Amino acid sequence: MTMLTRRNLVFAGAAACTVSLRPALAQSDELQAVVRAFAANAPVREGKVQIEIAPLVENGNAVPIAIRVESPMSAADHVKAIALFNERNPQREVAVFHLTPRSGRAVVSTRIRLATSQKLVAVARMSDGSHWSNTVDVIVTLAGCIEGS
Repeated sequence: MTMLTRRNLVFAGAAACTVSLRPALAQSDELQAVVRAFAANAPVREGKVQIEIAPLVENGNAVPIAIRVESPMSAADHVKAIALFNERNPQREVAVFHLTPRSGRAVVSTRIRLATSQKLVAVARMSDGSHWSNTVDVIVTLAGCIEGS
């Protein structure tokens, strides 16, 4: 019969934490990979992008979301694309919106389906080649991808 020591208890706790964190880290790596792919491995800086979404969503089936980017939308300085990514839906890329100076404002809005509570990342590609982003956490109480199935 083995005796439970404090050392064994600490090792067991560390192992349990490692196992429970591994899926979350893998999902975060996948999210970072799709963001890097959109930016073509260029640096993505925080700022200029605002995601407007309720932090607590009761039903994930059709969640309204708007994304705004600070830009004069002139021929010399404008947003070329806005992409939205998620952390835990089956497909990480939600939408890519293409804009031109004739768009007038760098604002897009839509409704998305959220499978569960997760991070959302919006990335804006500017006409000078820079990329800007914003990340928000959304808590979903009723998952959108499993209701009615």
